Amino acid sequence: MTTFVVKRPTRFARIFQVIRELCSSPLGTFSFVIVLLFFAVGITADYITPYDPIKIDIRNKLSGPSWDHWLGTDQLGRDVFSRLIVGTKIALYLAVTSVSIALVIGILLGMIAAFTNQWIDWALLLVFDTIRSFPGIMFALTIIALFGPSVNSIVVIIVVSTFPSYARLVRTQVMSLRNAEFIEAQRAMGASTSRILRLHILPNVIGPVLIVASMDVPLVIGVEAGLSFLGLGVRPPTPSWG
Repeated sequence: MTTFVVKRPTRFARIFQVIRELCSSPLGTFSFVIVLLFFAVGITADYITPYDPIKIDIRNKLSGPSWDHWLGTDQLGRDVFSRLIVGTKIALYLAVTSVSIALVIGILLGMIAAFTNQWIDWALLLVFDTIRSFPGIMFALTIIALFGPSVNSIVVIIVVSTFPSYARLVRTQVMSLRNAEFIEAQRAMGASTSRILRLHILPNVIGPVLIVASMDVPLVIGVEAGLSFLGLGVRPPTPSWG
């Protein structure tokens, strides 16, 4: 009798399979290339800029596009193309940092709300709804008034504004899974609550949350650009898309 052993695919094999499926369509390939290009520019921004993005050259202020300055210069003579590239690094840092922190907080609080007693669930839901009830611009102005305009202030604004959405989504997913048969089987085998959440609940709820988080990244970049344009975000002379 022949015995077949099916090996579980490694994490890298699963990632490679996802990338291959993503690149199976022209639109997916184009989107993947754009994302890679965005990350590559953000990571290598300090090494590929043709000019110092904060160097002032009044003699060349407001010059048009040319071979020396592809996108021209601003009112202080700074190269716009170099500032655009370095601004990509700031936007990438803010988007990845703030969304990642909000994601971790939302997942933890969402699982706690769904897997603990009713009073804790009620208290956390009250906190989520209270935060979501504040107008976004009012909350942003409050944080900036307390801590001043800076990159860290923008991170705080985005984290506090977005984690309740992730927490509610995770709570809904966990509520639908906590009485499933495979969870009851783990309880019968003596598995602890932390083990059930970590090994059986989290892998089943992380997918939808990551999709929502990936859709929030461009929104976060837009928020940073808008606040910086109004003088409430990244402080000059640090380059920013705003």
